[in-house]
Amino acid sequence: MYDVTSVKELQKLNPYIVIGCGGGGEKFTHFEGIEAVSFVDDDHKKQGKTFCGFNVSPDFLSVLKNTDAKTVAIMLPIGAEGTALKYAVQAISSGKNVVCSFRSLPLMENLSLLKLAKEKNVVIKEISPRLDVIEKLFEINLDKYCESLPKIAYKPKASIVFVGGTSQECGKRTTTKLLGKKAIERGLDVGVISTDEMGLEEPVDVNFRAGSLSVMDVSSAILQAIRTLEEEKSPEIIFIEGQSSLTEIGNPHPRGLSASILIAAAPDATIVCHRPNHPYRYPRGIDYEIKAIESLEPTKVVGLSVNPLNLTEDESIDDFSKYNLPVADMKNGGDELLLDTILNYLKNKT
Repeated sequence: MYDVTSVKELQKLNPYIVIGCGGGGEKFTHFEGIEAVSFVDDDHKKQGKTFCGFNVSPDFLSVLKNTDAKTVAIMLPIGAEGTALKYAVQAISSGKNVVCSFRSLPLMENLSLLKLAKEKNVVIKEISPRLDVIEKLFEINLDKYCESLPKIAYKPKASIVFVGGTSQECGKRTTTKLLGKKAIERGLDVGVISTDEMGLEEPVDVNFRAGSLSVMDVSSAILQAIRTLEEEKSPEIIFIEGQSSLTEIGNPHPRGLSASILIAAAPDATIVCHRPNHPYRYPRGIDYEIKAIESLEPTKVVGLSVNPLNLTEDESIDDFSKYNLPVADMKNGGDELLLDTILNYLKNKT
């Protein structure tokens, strides 16, 4: 009833005041047949500048009075719910139609707003996530959508070490934990972030199941975890556990999760974990994972953590020295070797 399903619906509500001079506002304005008459934004850095051919105004109520707009398009990001609601109430109270984005003003969570629009006899529409399409494709009913966390931009002060791997269940959680422990033993101020609900053991500071979040929310969760750790304990170094793999064969679903964690971590150094002869996962291999990690982020893979659980009798950890990286068995002194490798690399890097 309230979802926009075609651009023709939007064209009928021309002309528009567009609130939000960012990606959403620009995309909305570029819809075929859309007529914009003014732009508004609360960001002082954008006010007075030109956006899509118009000067950006700080004064929404003045623009309402001085334009012939029939509709207000509220195109704000996640995290701006309060601001979006304020503009919507002002617009409806002034007799204007409203088109909003689910990102900042999901209508079914604002029933009072729907009631106000009905009382004022104006149209209110939402550019929704169109989960009805997915429901039709899968013949299921979805009870929620994700992408609910605000986007975060944060540059850590600490050195960041990412622990990735060639597959699921290859030793990332154990490697992250043991590196954190060894660093604490050395007297370093350490932070440890586990992206797994099983990451309950010390010295983990923060643990959550990243796979329960949408890909769009994972990076925000990682960055907020880093920021909170730095505010609470000012660590010199933070170890972040990755999930799954960028390259594992046969299970594409969590590979985007792995990329999201890596991108958010933006690590100074990376350790890659590998479990040879994995009994139920299908890694492409160490060389593939190293190339993928270093291509996706400007980081350096500095060492390998090899899980010996499924090594055959004629195989050994030393077989992996062919990758020209320090190779470690974390439960047999490898934590010492890899931490030395990481610290030496970070020292020389700076």
